[in-house]
Parts: sequence; C-alpha cells; structure tokens
Amino acid sequence: MNRKQKEELVESLHKTFLNSQSIIVTHINGLTVSETTNLRSNLRESNCKFKVTKNKMVKLALKNTKFEHLDHLFIGPTAIGSSEDAIEPAKILVKFAKDSDKIKIIGGGVETKSLSVDEVYNLASLPTLDEVRSKLIGLIMAGPTKIVRTIKEPPSRLARILASRNN
Repeated sequence: MNRKQKEELVESLHKTFLNSQSIIVTHINGLTVSETTNLRSNLRESNCKFKVTKNKMVKLALKNTKFEHLDHLFIGPTAIGSSEDAIEPAKILVKFAKDSDKIKIIGGGVETKSLSVDEVYNLASLPTLDEVRSKLIGLIMAGPTKIVRTIKEPPSRLARILASRNN
C-alpha cells in the first residue's frame, strides 16, 4: 500500500468515526470469506459498516474524534462495526459472536463513553429506535382505541359498564 492509499484509508476511517454514534471493536480470528460476507451483509441491511482494520491506520484516524479514547483497544487482529444508530452494530455483532468463536468483542464506545465487553452486551439487549417508536405509538393509540371500542358497543353494554363503575 503506497503513501497516498494509506492517507485515503486514514481519511475514510476518520470520516467513519466522525459520522458514527457507536463503534464496536472486535478481534477476528479465522473468519472465512463466506462468514465475513454474511456478517457484512447483515450489518449493511441495518445501515452499519464492518471494516477489518490496520491498527496503526485506525489510531491515526481516531485522532480528533469522539472515539479517540478507544485507541488502546486496537491491538492484534481487529475489526470495527460502526453506525449512525448507537445500538444496531452491537446487536448484530453480539449475535454473531454468540454463534461463532471466530469473532470476539473486546469493547467499544458510544459518543464519548467507552464501553466494556459487558456494556456492549447490555447495549445489544436494548430495543432499537424503531422498536421503541412502535411501542410508543402502540401506547399512544391504546387509549383512543379503547374509547372508540367502548363507544361502538351496544347501548346496553355501555349502560352496564357505567353502572358497574358507579358501584
């Protein structure tokens, strides 16, 4: 890799760190091409990225980013999962790590906070933003739905409901 290619790689990684809400750092050992392709496609479907990294390049790219404090994690054969969604890369990488012994999560970061391995696993157990939105909409719609259902009941049932409330 010549100097210009290295500079482009560092710049690309730097942009990734600037635009990401979370970074999950993993050690990889013996992933086959098909396993890597499968993992990348799962991450890509969720708008996440996965990059096998050169530690020296990553340490240069981390400078002046909110993830600068993670440079100590880049020792050995590392790869990073990143996304604008704080939870999604953790969910996918934790699931993959549980299914395969060829990838091991060693830490990560959300915004300016470092995450231990346990914290990454806890992050992965949280609901995604879409799941939270759908639950919230369900809660908001539950009240009006119950009112409409009650109003639509035959008058005798409505009278019994009101009578039972007064007793």
